[in-house]
Amino acid sequence: MQRITLIGNLTAAPEVRTTQNGMTVCTFTIAVNRRFAENGEKKADFFRINAWRQLGENCGKYLAKGRKVAVVGELQARLYEAKDGTTRLSLDVQADEIEFLTPKDNSSATVANGTITQDDGFTDINPDELPF
Repeated sequence: MQRITLIGNLTAAPEVRTTQNGMTVCTFTIAVNRRFAENGEKKADFFRINAWRQLGENCGKYLAKGRKVAVVGELQARLYEAKDGTTRLSLDVQADEIEFLTPKDNSSATVANGTITQDDGFTDINPDELPF
């Protein structure tokens, strides 16, 4: 099993499109800062994120350039030929879960399998489950 977890900022507005089969896909790129600076200069790695179906629709609605997200998914390396004829490598992540980390109205939201869960800092507790 392969899983990757990334936290980074969107480098541009997300792009939402529909496949010929009618499936929605949202594609965006995040910049993930490296822990240590090289020669005093911070470095970042860039990952292309693909979110499908309802997850993609929600990302298209709620994400924008500069927003911070946490992405959990499967990493795929893809070779492609650039317009200038050179071969390039793209690190794509097929997202399973995306958490919106930039607060909107001081709350965050988690999107998993197309369901949005708002996190306002409180957890509902059933009094019957308390040990006292």
